[in-house]
Amino acid sequence: MLLSLEERFPGVRFYNPFLVEVQEGATIGPGTRVGSFTLIHAGAVVGEGCTIGSHCNIHSARLGARVSIQTGCHITRGVVIEDDVFIGPGVVTLNDRQMDGRFSFPMICRGARIGGGSVILPGVRIGADSVVGAGSVVTRDVPEAATVLGNPARFRVVGERLRGDE
Repeated sequence: MLLSLEERFPGVRFYNPFLVEVQEGATIGPGTRVGSFTLIHAGAVVGEGCTIGSHCNIHSARLGARVSIQTGCHITRGVVIEDDVFIGPGVVTLNDRQMDGRFSFPMICRGARIGGGSVILPGVRIGADSVVGAGSVVTRDVPEAATVLGNPARFRVVGERLRGDE
């Protein structure tokens, strides 16, 4: 007998359980909410109190507690996202640097905030409490509590004026 998502994952709220797929071998913590048209792959570990928006693809990644992943994100295999991270809509993580099957997994540390539409390249570590501006392409590690933005993402010094800020 097949169990419903609510039976398999007590304490998890699926906005529309008929429009969500959670493969066998995935775990989801209580208090988590999952939007429609989302796929959570086998091997994924989702912590408690998370929010996963609609149209997301969560591979066998590890998400800590209270992670918020907005609509339309692709979290690839092997990614680690620590507690209290915010990921804006349309963020993509990548894990194959040379497209040759040798994987290098991104890590997003505690309390980091990733702006919508950003791309996180393979092997990049985003430090705790750092901010990645919307639409950035993160090609290098981001230190703790830093702010980066652009393509490629570069550090922004507090008070620095950007073209068009006038």
